[in-house]
Amino acid sequence: MGNPKAFMTVTRKEAGYRLISERIYDHAEVEQTLNREDRMQQASRCMDCGIPFCHWACPLGNKMPEWQDYIYKGNWRRGVEVLHETNNFPEFTGRVCPAPCEKSCVLALHDVPVTIRENEASVTEVAFMEGMIKARPPKYRSGKKVAVIGSGPAGLAAAQQLNRKGHYVTVFEKDNKPGGLLRYGIPNFKLSKHVIDRRLEILMEEGIEFVTNTEIGRDIPGKQIMQEYDAVCLATGAGKPRDINPVGRELKGIHFAMEFLSQQIRLLQGEEAFTAEKISAKDKHVLVIGGGDTGSDCVGTSIRQGAKSVTQIEILPQPPLGKNPATPWPHPYPQILKTSSSHEEGCIRRWLLNTLSFVGEDGSVKEATAEEVAWEKDENGRFRMISRGQKETLKADLILLALGFVHPVHEGLLDELGVDYDARGNVAVDKQHGSNIPGVFAAGDTIMGASLVVKAIASGRKVAEDIHRVISTR
Repeated sequence: MGNPKAFMTVTRKEAGYRLISERIYDHAEVEQTLNREDRMQQASRCMDCGIPFCHWACPLGNKMPEWQDYIYKGNWRRGVEVLHETNNFPEFTGRVCPAPCEKSCVLALHDVPVTIRENEASVTEVAFMEGMIKARPPKYRSGKKVAVIGSGPAGLAAAQQLNRKGHYVTVFEKDNKPGGLLRYGIPNFKLSKHVIDRRLEILMEEGIEFVTNTEIGRDIPGKQIMQEYDAVCLATGAGKPRDINPVGRELKGIHFAMEFLSQQIRLLQGEEAFTAEKISAKDKHVLVIGGGDTGSDCVGTSIRQGAKSVTQIEILPQPPLGKNPATPWPHPYPQILKTSSSHEEGCIRRWLLNTLSFVGEDGSVKEATAEEVAWEKDENGRFRMISRGQKETLKADLILLALGFVHPVHEGLLDELGVDYDARGNVAVDKQHGSNIPGVFAAGDTIMGASLVVKAIASGRKVAEDIHRVISTR
């Protein structure tokens, strides 16, 4: 701990966002960066607590006090090395992680936690710029072959860890380029795709093979992959979107959020749209149903496309601002109001609204009818939704369903392999990440349901250890 008093003398300073008047006209990353001197000062605020709750809250177990102390002392190389000991891709989590570490920071008791996420992104950027992050191909090969199906954060982490153990790793991706939802689900203004591409170049240099535009279970039978590889890791994600079925659901202009987001990302990459119909928010009244991060991404994308208005509605109550007694410190995921950069750009946010029906004209949606609801506990202490009897009509030329995901897509590969599912429809695995099919493992959202990038990376690292242990004894 280089400066034991910095948490009292140095105030929290965030990098902030680019001006709204500028950023809504492009898809470049909205978050700015601090200079190195400021970043070193922010790192010095870490108190190196006797019990580092930040470390406890991080699914990856990142050693926050250690690598931030190295930043403060100007040893950026050692800082990024310590960070990479537990996190394969700090440049991803430094941009899109909700930072449970900061929520559990002791300084969060006074609402001024250490800027851990920004520090993480900064040290990684310095390391890339100065050539500190290089390929580390294994010194020997085991002769074992592992197929990783899916190239999201879980699949990439599993692939890199297995490759470092000396196994031959092939990653299969159904889309044009690797990255999974990192590439095709998170907007460019939150995660520039060159950040993914430069990491992929390193993974390829390390010897990982990527096979794109290939859907296992359709282009290649899953059973063939099982015969050709010593182990198979399912990292296909949770791609089945949650739907609702009000009257008028069949009208044109109602789309799942990922259809809308991925189409915009594909266009920016010069790829053909995945859907035949072009989905555009230009000059439209956009209604986003769902109050989470995906809904927020729809808001920002709609604004950049030139929407006439954007409204986001949520069926649950508005969370409290600041602190919530129901999820007190050091809870890593406090249920509090989150205002994203997209919300700041111009969005009407509403809560406690349940969608009843969609109204159209000439087959296209024009309005949505919603009712006000409340949540009350029943005799068993469980919350139930009740109608307050008040209805209203919302203008909506484009409706985006951002209601989350229910489980992985069963049709195709998973059903072909015959894997078991748990009660929620995710692939069921044992403590060693093994499915009911010998040699078939699973990780990430495939077994957890839709979750966080940081959790997916952690799951990918763990499944790699389990796969290595099994195939090394054969």
